[in-house]
Amino acid sequence: MKPTPGNQPTDPLPLAQALIRCPSVTPADAGALGVLEAALAPLGFACHRLRFGEIENLYARRGTEGPHFCYAGHTDVVPPGEQGWDGSPFSGEVRGDVLYGRGACDMKGGIAAFVAGLTDYLAVHGDRPGSISLLITGDEEGPARDGTVKVLEWMAERGEIPDMALVGEPTSRLALGDIVKVGRRGSMTAWITLFGTQGHSAYPQRADNPIHRLIRVLHRLTAQPIDGGSEFFEATTLQVTGFDVGNTANNVIPAEARAMLNIRFNDLHSSASLTEHLHAALRTEEARYEMRVECSGESFLTSPGPFVDALKRAVERSTGATPALDTGGGTSDARFIARYCPVAELGGVGATMHKVNECVPVEELRALAALYRTVLEEAFA
Repeated sequence: MKPTPGNQPTDPLPLAQALIRCPSVTPADAGALGVLEAALAPLGFACHRLRFGEIENLYARRGTEGPHFCYAGHTDVVPPGEQGWDGSPFSGEVRGDVLYGRGACDMKGGIAAFVAGLTDYLAVHGDRPGSISLLITGDEEGPARDGTVKVLEWMAERGEIPDMALVGEPTSRLALGDIVKVGRRGSMTAWITLFGTQGHSAYPQRADNPIHRLIRVLHRLTAQPIDGGSEFFEATTLQVTGFDVGNTANNVIPAEARAMLNIRFNDLHSSASLTEHLHAALRTEEARYEMRVECSGESFLTSPGPFVDALKRAVERSTGATPALDTGGGTSDARFIARYCPVAELGGVGATMHKVNECVPVEELRALAALYRTVLEEAFA
């Protein structure tokens, strides 16, 4: 990608369209990373295609000295579904000054905007000291095992860990730049099996009903909030997302009952402390049980400081408004990057991500490119 002649801003639209036209539904790459590599190589980026398992990833860096700014994102997308689209979900067509297609919002449009923004930044500030890199995975919408996690391990082995990282998820709520995400809640799931004694429902004294016991446990866990939130986080939530006994007979007390829970937790807790919280509730029943817990990511927070301040200044310069610092929503690959360096998230308005007729106004895409150029100017100031 080359700057537009006459010092006009580089248009991110053609690259966004080219990326959308690659049907890169997780775990398929479908040529998306090749399109991106072809845009970055002429700008002086050393590109590394990294395959882990069945996942293709791209790490590209320009420069060798610090400070090192990394932009992280993903070219994989969720399935478009079979009905409801007004056109092909991978057409990348513009209708009424709006770009349509799976990934237009989440987040091929954001990647294109960053490349356009850095193109214009380099045209003016290419001699500034520092390095710019992109960590682009094909495994964000999937299991997230062979993407950002593995690339970061590869980067660490080579001494490529950045000083700061920006994830380009569509974090804006109502207007471009109104939200900068400086953290995310942790997420964990627990699968519980509580055992009793099977018996005839007419003779409950001869059985031990695990359903009743498990219901009492779940009531203890949900009757009161776990906490009231913290300075930057909302309250921890525990939701019962499944309950099953596998019983087809109406007159049999089953031998076991199962529940599934999902907990989204703030920085007052860890997955280990919440696992003990679940054990304590289960132990009150003095019954045999089994529990399996998986944590997809601990909570993290990038405290206000030079990096966050630079992002705020960039938004203020570009939009005239001061962004709110937020930690809400689900999880993103920022949870992995936070283990290595300060990380925040800033992208377009996420109103249509994962929806039928996913789209982004072309002018918003161009405004995002200008914002990303300003982010680089502030980060390297």
